[in-house]
Amino acid sequence: MSDFSKTTTKTVIFHKVMIRCVRTNITMSEIRIRTSMKVVKYMKPKYQVIIEDIKSKILSGDYNIGEQIPTEFILQETYNVSRHTVRKAILELSKEGYLRSEKGSGTYVSNQFRSPGGNNKKKTIGVITTYISDYIFPSIIRGIEGRLNEDNYSLLLASTNNDVEQEKKALEMMLSYGVDGLIVEPTKSNLYNPNIAYYLSFKEQDVPFIMINAYYEELEVPFLCLDDVMSSYTATKELISKGHTQIGLISKTDDLQGKYRMKGYIKALGEEKLRFQPEQVFSYDTETKPNLSSNLKEFLNKGRDILTAIVCYNDEVGLEVANVCRQLDISVPDKLSIIGQDNSYIAKNAHIKLTTLTHPQEQMGRDAADWIIKSLQGKKDLPKETFYQPVLIEGETVKNLNV
Repeated sequence: MSDFSKTTTKTVIFHKVMIRCVRTNITMSEIRIRTSMKVVKYMKPKYQVIIEDIKSKILSGDYNIGEQIPTEFILQETYNVSRHTVRKAILELSKEGYLRSEKGSGTYVSNQFRSPGGNNKKKTIGVITTYISDYIFPSIIRGIEGRLNEDNYSLLLASTNNDVEQEKKALEMMLSYGVDGLIVEPTKSNLYNPNIAYYLSFKEQDVPFIMINAYYEELEVPFLCLDDVMSSYTATKELISKGHTQIGLISKTDDLQGKYRMKGYIKALGEEKLRFQPEQVFSYDTETKPNLSSNLKEFLNKGRDILTAIVCYNDEVGLEVANVCRQLDISVPDKLSIIGQDNSYIAKNAHIKLTTLTHPQEQMGRDAADWIIKSLQGKKDLPKETFYQPVLIEGETVKNLNV
């Protein structure tokens, strides 16, 4: 059993469900696929569609607390349903505390849906990450939970699979539950995010939140990040110092980390008067990641007589490059040097000792939780941005061409 699977039982039920998925090796993507299959087979009742849409509008701030919602007639026209269906939806929303009806006046948004409590209730911190059981995320979550436990806070955990629709559902759940604070790893942080209104709802309700690993540039929000520019810059400079001049880059385009890691790579090349060559950059995103191996094979085949080294987006990609090199009979590091990033557990336990750079992981989790706790305690002048400096960890995947 991993350290992560030994987490405490102080987290709320939703967290336990997620952890149980990790323990039984059922991935959240598998669960969602199975769920979506059921959705295709069983179409949602019309009243349920109305319920979910009105909930979303309340939670995102389109409908404010105390505001009158459209009349039954307008809702009938909007959703193309009968009066009976509209009334059934309103009744259910009223039972759940989202709406209240006043005879002769109309239907209004209520705030009774939020979890009851008061000053004496145990505070709950929401945590939304792109993944839970993969890569560096168990370490980050372990750091968050460890710090929250020290002050007797509960943890409500959700993941998005780097999908904005799943992020929307997670945010709605957090708003509906009434979390006291929120720690978020943004979803597709390098692209426009359609869920900004939900984050603004947290701000309007004075619920403190902080972002980790990346942030949404549209929002003024505190964040904790690895210095991603410095990470790729350091990796590229290390390769240059070992005599490499034909250096490729593998970049992820839909996450902000990919944008800044490319910036570091370009900066290092420029300082050494090496030309940036677009054909030596391989890009992928969340949707094309399943085809990474086959696409890398084509990229490496084309560059096998040119490239002598590659800076990889992270360790996961670095090890995939090493695997593809084995298939193509490209010797690592004799024919191709590889540097990963993040010093993940997969790099530590791989068949080859990957040269990589550090990521704060568990410390980042602890710091994020500590920031939220201090904010809830009324502490002022908390840092708005924190950058952790990466450190090179030498492995066996870089060849020195100077000797």
